[in-house]
Amino acid sequence: MTRGSTIFGAMNWEGNLRKLTIREEDGGSLAYSLRGKDRLEDLPEWPLNEAIGKDIRIFFEGQIHCVATGKRISKTYGEGYSFDAWRKAPEAVESVIRPELSRIHEGIALRDREWEEAHHNQPHWLYLSQTSGWKVGVTRSASGVVRWLDQGAVCAAAVFQVPYRQLAGEMEVLLKSHMADKTNWRAMLSEAAPQPEVFREMRERVLERLGPHYATWAIADPLVHTFQYPVRSYPLKVTSVSLDKVPDLRGKLMGFKGQYAIFEDGRVINIRSHAGYRVTWSWGD
Repeated sequence: MTRGSTIFGAMNWEGNLRKLTIREEDGGSLAYSLRGKDRLEDLPEWPLNEAIGKDIRIFFEGQIHCVATGKRISKTYGEGYSFDAWRKAPEAVESVIRPELSRIHEGIALRDREWEEAHHNQPHWLYLSQTSGWKVGVTRSASGVVRWLDQGAVCAAAVFQVPYRQLAGEMEVLLKSHMADKTNWRAMLSEAAPQPEVFREMRERVLERLGPHYATWAIADPLVHTFQYPVRSYPLKVTSVSLDKVPDLRGKLMGFKGQYAIFEDGRVINIRSHAGYRVTWSWGD
């Protein structure tokens, strides 16, 4: 099985990328790690914070393997799927992107009943997060802060907890014309101080906009989270790179925010969007 190794002080990891694992530590600081696959087989988890400040290399070997089937493919759909898997995989059902379309609470599955029962017919949060600005979003309650960290939020909290996904999506749709529901990734990749006091104002606005019909599910005293990303310096100008165009990516790593790795010269790479890509990731002392 392909796995990481240490050779003469250099760290070397080889495998198929998946999204970065992010854990919240004491005080809101965040620990990043690489937990990829050898096609579909789990690889050991590698801590990444220790690579910050060092010259790193991400070398794309020219192979991509579907995250659902493991078969070799020439391009990805969604987050690492072959076209066929993207059309059939439970995780790629359209209600993932558009929660308001879910109907599993009515007993109607859009694609896979068992998966949708386990993931969409479960308690969900309608939340507010400070990413590129303040935005509204939907996530499964059991996922906790994961969604916020993947989006690069510096401050976030749940406003409502509802019994199933469609209801949270319905509420989100009602709010979309009054506030953002997307993150501007370029603006997110800049330094921003958490504003928990603004959350309180935004929450009142949401409660007022949705009105008494949804008040039953409002969280009375939301726990407001703030996060500190491991970034030594933020870029003045952001340049996104992909491994398709830059298969041998090298530079000094300045940190991570959301699912992005940030380099000293302002280049950034979204690791999540390269799910399934087979790479060698290395850095030295």
